[in-house]
Amino acid sequence: MSKKWLYGFFGILLFVVGVLIPQGKALAFHDVPSKYETEIRYLIDRGIVKGVPGGDFAPDQIVTREQAATMVGRALGLDGDRRNTVFYGVDSNSYASGYIQSAYEKGIITGYTDGTFRPKKQMTRGEMAYLISKAFSLSDQSPVHYDDLQSSGSQYEAINKVTTAGISNGYSDGTYKPTHSITRTEFSLLVARGLNANFRVSQDNSPLEERVVTAGILNARSGPSTSHSIIGKLSRGTTIEVYSEQGDWLEFSYGSLEGYVHKDYTAPKTSGSRTIAIDAGHGDGDGGAQGNGVLEKEINLKVAKRVQDYLENSGIDVVMTRSDDTFVELGDRVTYAVNHNADTFVSIHSNSFSNPNVSGVETFYSSSALSQRASDSKRLATFIQNRLVKAMQSNDRGVKDVPYKVIDDTPLPSALVELGFVTNDSDASKLGSSYWRDRAAKAIYQGIIDYYNWKD
Repeated sequence: MSKKWLYGFFGILLFVVGVLIPQGKALAFHDVPSKYETEIRYLIDRGIVKGVPGGDFAPDQIVTREQAATMVGRALGLDGDRRNTVFYGVDSNSYASGYIQSAYEKGIITGYTDGTFRPKKQMTRGEMAYLISKAFSLSDQSPVHYDDLQSSGSQYEAINKVTTAGISNGYSDGTYKPTHSITRTEFSLLVARGLNANFRVSQDNSPLEERVVTAGILNARSGPSTSHSIIGKLSRGTTIEVYSEQGDWLEFSYGSLEGYVHKDYTAPKTSGSRTIAIDAGHGDGDGGAQGNGVLEKEINLKVAKRVQDYLENSGIDVVMTRSDDTFVELGDRVTYAVNHNADTFVSIHSNSFSNPNVSGVETFYSSSALSQRASDSKRLATFIQNRLVKAMQSNDRGVKDVPYKVIDDTPLPSALVELGFVTNDSDASKLGSSYWRDRAAKAIYQGIIDYYNWKD
């Protein structure tokens, strides 16, 4: 058999192979990740993804901006003929020049402010979001939160769109990593999902938590500061879904209303059924401590009733040992709480001392009962104390283990709060003020919520 005949035979064979077998399938890349083989094969079969020099897919190779433009251009069927572009620094003979120019003409890419495109620069995940959202004309957005991304601005909007569309999502640690580079595998998945909805992923846009509005009326704003416009109002007791936290501001939704509220006027919503006994110390002929024109029994009741309002607006059942100016024996207070199925007991008091310079907040628990109840009681007292000291801007006298009868006799986790000293000018001034009594009530309520969330 002559060499001339052999050369002819192999020439014909190569022609047949080249014509009848699509290029993508002929490549049969050995390094395509098996987990994503379906999506990547989808692109290979359509000539959208091709191998790198050497015949590999190179799944972990970082994508450059010109490679990204080329892949998107092929996916959209743009004109890829090599030619001059509007961008300085793009070689007209480059394999990507035609796709870059076509994408520019379609408004998919804009380049940098200095008139360059920087084709060899690595594509970041944030830049990818811009490119993909424009390439596939994405417009829908939803409450999306990533821990490393501020929930505003054009980059957030682009990332929100690709996330909402199910084209891209974040990492398991709750981040998006917008400045990180993107691999050929990652970018291929995005293009495949943009072209074929069957490949798209479901994004868990569940709220981070539910919180309850504690202010009478709370302004909802368009952005995370008071400089932003008011877009709605929320009433006390309203449960909102929180998607991100930016400093003291929460990004939330409530029905069709989406915006921002200040965190200080909300509290976590507890799970499960809760019933707490709130005990306003003293009453009727037992006035308790007095000084500087204020009387303990009156302070205790006013604060206790405000605590009741806050708790009930959060969906927690409240048992009040007294709701008016009556006297109830200490033992009867405990019995009443237990008989009404309370799971926790908080007694509210005001303090006094012979030295008028003594001031501050202190909270008590009793450890003379079962260890678990004692441990829970200490936690409850600590949560309340921490909240009260901050809210009242008072001297922190600490959490103390003292077997006061009303918290020692009860089988429930319990705490006794001393709001301040009526015998101290500064404390008494606050305890006689409606504003400061409300701050005290809210702090006690928040401490109770902290405790319930800890128990959950």
